[in-house]
Amino acid sequence: MKKLIPALFILLLILAACGSNDSADSNKKADSADNEGEMITYDSEDGPVEVPADPKRVVVLSSYVGDLIDLDVPIVGADAWSMQNPRFKDALKDAEEVTEDDLEKIIELKPDLIIGLSSLKNLDKLKEIAPTVTFTYGKLNYLDQHVEIGKLVNKEDEAQAWVDDFTKRAAEAGEQIKENIGPDATVSVVENFDKQLYVYGDNWGRGTEVLYQAMGLNMPEKVKEDALEAGYFALSTEVLPEYMGDYVIFSKFDDADTSVEDSESFQNTAAAKNDRVYEVDGNAFYFNDSNTLDYQLEFIKESFLGK
Repeated sequence: MKKLIPALFILLLILAACGSNDSADSNKKADSADNEGEMITYDSEDGPVEVPADPKRVVVLSSYVGDLIDLDVPIVGADAWSMQNPRFKDALKDAEEVTEDDLEKIIELKPDLIIGLSSLKNLDKLKEIAPTVTFTYGKLNYLDQHVEIGKLVNKEDEAQAWVDDFTKRAAEAGEQIKENIGPDATVSVVENFDKQLYVYGDNWGRGTEVLYQAMGLNMPEKVKEDALEAGYFALSTEVLPEYMGDYVIFSKFDDADTSVEDSESFQNTAAAKNDRVYEVDGNAFYFNDSNTLDYQLEFIKESFLGK
């Protein structure tokens, strides 16, 4: 009998835990059901917009797909760059590739919310299809932008929680990297796209926000002069060494011309000689949404720290 009492007690605890989980799931489903059809007012750049409290069919015509994936918001249509991102493949497996010109196709997708940039064409026509909210690129910093997307889809708390956690993780990794490579070491972000080389400032995706803003790593002076204010700068292979830091994140696309890597000007840089050029998949590294920022952070940690 004495042996049966602890066993009975454990069984009661398990049943209680199951009941608690069932209750939490029920509450979550109830919350979702409560939001069904409900509209909230979002204070957009262009004034208040009535949007769904729990959007179910979102068309995204810009670089915010990763933010919405992380906030568990269903996407039925997305831009070409997002559709080509291998990291978004599963989340977008049922979505259609669309542009702002594909009005008929967007109508067929029956969106309950459309999100894009302020430069969108056909904005008035898109607003006739569904509530449409646009953002001006760069008006908000990359972290505030995620929180703003959270406000739009009624998930501000989740968005803010990610920002707080990401900021802490990136700062800690940045301190470790600075200790490892030295306080004066520089890092460049170079991209080879469509037969053209580019270097980037601190707010143009490709890991620039993580390296320069979140971690506080140094940018080469030449990059600072030509790319920081504009965001990016196009350059030739001949002058590339002037923009190569002690370490380089080199973004490449599958169909890119890779002859620059064989050039003397590239091979003679300190980064190439010391095996400090870290190649990334351009399609996966392109954006600065929360999903991509997490990926970039982990890649940078592994490249610079080996973990």
